Amino acid sequence: MTYKIAFFDVDGTLTDYKTGLISSETKQAIRALKEKGIEVVAATGRPLSMCEELKKLGIETFITANGGYVKHGEIIIHKVPMRSEVVKEVVAYAASKQHGLSFYTEDFAMNGVQNDTILSALGETLSLAEYPRNTFTLEEEVYLLCLFADKEAVLGYERKFPQLTFRRWHPYIVNVLDEDVSKSLAIKKVLQHFGFTPSQAIAFGDGDNDIDMLQLAGFGVAMGNGSEQLKEAADFVTKTSEENGIPFALKHLQIIS
Repeated sequence: MTYKIAFFDVDGTLTDYKTGLISSETKQAIRALKEKGIEVVAATGRPLSMCEELKKLGIETFITANGGYVKHGEIIIHKVPMRSEVVKEVVAYAASKQHGLSFYTEDFAMNGVQNDTILSALGETLSLAEYPRNTFTLEEEVYLLCLFADKEAVLGYERKFPQLTFRRWHPYIVNVLDEDVSKSLAIKKVLQHFGFTPSQAIAFGDGDNDIDMLQLAGFGVAMGNGSEQLKEAADFVTKTSEENGIPFALKHLQIIS
């Protein structure tokens, strides 16, 4: 199959799941795709401000905030901003409970609540070793709101905000959704933008939040360090990101040489 577009999750997929770095072999594989005229898209839970290293690889299209904000160059392809009144209500309730919140705009901010569990979760999901700025203003558009809380605490939010969806994607983090946001919905918008079909797409991921992305694409690749559920949904399981699973798969599938 000749693919015209490739979607890559970032943390744990493009980056080494242990070091958070992108290997020289993976960088070369991305450049090889670009040289063949294949559009390369980063599909990530990160905000756009944390994608600068990827831009240096020549990547121009970004699905960020787990699908809440999509941009090609300076063109906004898709965005799903939360209602400002909803954000304000959740912010106030979280403050009363001393729960951490993160806000995904084009940038990344938090509400100032800090503890070791939150910091550990930030390191595991965004490779952050310290807290980001906490200067979020309620006037900013929020494309993804994340709550740092255990299962019992989230039950309180579900009772308080029955109109919202709370979708867990990490043992200590849930997405707080006003409207449905996912990588697959964002991918559909990207495919429409470029005039491609799902069968012309290949996708790589490592987490449960990548399952819908791999299922939508014509061919889905799970990293060796991926979750078992993701591997079951994939068409191919490659080596781990530490073992350069991306270039291995692209060569195995004869997409690059």
